[in-house]
Amino acid sequence: MAEQYRLEMTGVSKSFPGVKALDKINLKVRPGTVHALMGENGAGKSTLMKCLFGIYKMDEGEIFIDGKKMSISNPDDALQKGVAMVHQELQPVMARSIAENMYLGRYPIKKFGPLKIVDHRTMNSEAEKWLKDVKMNFNPRARLGTLSIGQMQSVEIAKAVSQNARLVILDEPTSSLTDNEVEALFRIVRELKARGVSIIYISHKMAEIRQIADDITILRDGTYIGSWEVKDITDGEIVKQMVGRELTNVYPPREDHREDKTVLKVSNLSSIHKRSFQNCSFELKKGEILGFGGLVGAQRTELMEAIFGMRGIASGEIEVLGRKVTVRRPQDAINDSVGMITEDRRGTGIFGCLNVADNTAMASYRQYTKNGVINSKIVAQVVKDSIAKLSIKTPSDKTLIQSLSGGNQQKVVIARWLANNPDILIMDEPTRGIDVGTKYEIYQIMIDLVKQGKSIIMITSEMPELIGMSDRIVVMCNGHITGVVEGDEATQERIMSLATKFDLDDKVRENFNQEVLS
Repeated sequence: MAEQYRLEMTGVSKSFPGVKALDKINLKVRPGTVHALMGENGAGKSTLMKCLFGIYKMDEGEIFIDGKKMSISNPDDALQKGVAMVHQELQPVMARSIAENMYLGRYPIKKFGPLKIVDHRTMNSEAEKWLKDVKMNFNPRARLGTLSIGQMQSVEIAKAVSQNARLVILDEPTSSLTDNEVEALFRIVRELKARGVSIIYISHKMAEIRQIADDITILRDGTYIGSWEVKDITDGEIVKQMVGRELTNVYPPREDHREDKTVLKVSNLSSIHKRSFQNCSFELKKGEILGFGGLVGAQRTELMEAIFGMRGIASGEIEVLGRKVTVRRPQDAINDSVGMITEDRRGTGIFGCLNVADNTAMASYRQYTKNGVINSKIVAQVVKDSIAKLSIKTPSDKTLIQSLSGGNQQKVVIARWLANNPDILIMDEPTRGIDVGTKYEIYQIMIDLVKQGKSIIMITSEMPELIGMSDRIVVMCNGHITGVVEGDEATQERIMSLATKFDLDDKVRENFNQEVLS
């Protein structure tokens, strides 16, 4: 076996009941390189990495690390053999310290006769050393819950380094990071690469691949398509190899389906928290896709969660279809024909312990219940129709949703609200962590909804998506609405200008600045 590769996986296959997830996959990773692993949601990327990390057992195939054949039976075994993995969905123990999270399951021990206790001094000292090694000057005794998601990922990488990993797997590492946190992550990746550590980098973001990766392997529907040096393949060719066809348009053709009818009117809405959204007013028209833009911290999500009954409102009014409504909880919003797809798919979107059918039908059970009994026949048909309409890839509707790819999980969440038939659908980062092919499918679903007279509020941090899909764009900055731009007049420069400054009178600006600085 050639030793120029840090990792070589050959002929890897893995099946689950009803589906072959991997079919004779090959992967070769050179030492000291970043190797991008790309493909649509459901292509098998995470499954392949879970086979490598010992979470899944391969049905067939071989693994070689630095030329030596390896059998990896579980994650602890993988760590012992120099393979570490930072998962897309972090599972930190928020209430414990940074050091305790880094040494979870391998605490240094000191003995007092027959007693064994955790050696906190050694653990904190070692953790501090490894954190500094990746240039993260955190206090190892600080509670992990005080860090941002990006900083928690840095801690996970420091943990991998502390285990002397020669190969680190990063699964969608930037899906929830700010631009500054992405730069910090890339700095750590480059530092590891300079030391000879190999990185497998799973991402759907083309710009990131261009910036950080040396090589690329593409999977499609559980099969190996090919490997290239990044410099030798164009973005268009990458997309074509991923989806099996050319995508001539990133977004569906723009059509204006708006009617002169206001379905949602928000007037001077303010949060119970002074540093959140304040005095926000806007209107949503029937058949409109209303985009919400702004930088991280603009309070877009918080405003929408308040409208949906997930956050407290201090003052202001909400009108739905010309009727003033009081929203104290999500069920109130649902009763008013409002649905919401939340930003955090794993945390507040799906119910991981339930199957696809339950996740799809749960918001609409009330419609199909009489005298306390659910009409299971109708519900089953609704679920079947939803799976077919949205092309959800699942072995069956009884499959646990947590075993699906991120894109298919997102489709199930969308199907849940379509089954409930709301007039207004709030979609917060609807395509985060989703491949280009599935993104287009979701865009088309949105277009179909507004054609039917539904109305959509879309929050997105992707500027091209905001401009490409919105009829109008509301821009927020630090909790205030700073402008509204017609979709066909929108430019990145105009939106960024509104997202980075206030269009407020001096007194309001002065009061807000005092609050922020205090």
